[in-house]
Amino acid sequence: MEESLNRGKKRTAAILAAALALTGVGVAFAYWTATGTGTGTATTGESVAFTITSEEGVGELAPGSAGQTVDFTVTNPGEGTQNLSEVTVEIADAEGEPWEPEGECLAADYTAEVTTAPPAGDIAAGGSVDGTVTVTLDNTAVNQDDCQGQGVPLLITAS
Repeated sequence: MEESLNRGKKRTAAILAAALALTGVGVAFAYWTATGTGTGTATTGESVAFTITSEEGVGELAPGSAGQTVDFTVTNPGEGTQNLSEVTVEIADAEGEPWEPEGECLAADYTAEVTTAPPAGDIAAGGSVDGTVTVTLDNTAVNQDDCQGQGVPLLITAS
């Protein structure tokens, strides 16, 4: 008897399922669609001037000598990577004013050049690169005694 009861329940469930399928009644899912917008901001960083430090000159700065070498370091103090394209040097003060030596010494007798250029390219935030400047004093075949002891200012520029 119990078996016929189970069979009856199964038959009723099958008939009900077929009837629902034929009539299109069943479980339905619904949802809403929507769109929206929002805003935000991003701030572009700014370049920061490279800092340049130099060491004390090494070698002899005398008429006709090989001159003195001055090692320097270019540092990126910024918060982002910056590109170094070149380094130049001139005999001038920190404001770019040409140097005027004391006495009969002539500034034109001195030459300064970047002899070991730092590699061009990107310098990471806080990173640095090194280079060398060489300063020479031409032998003009005239008395250059007034050039003794002169402090030759170097303006090193990184761009």
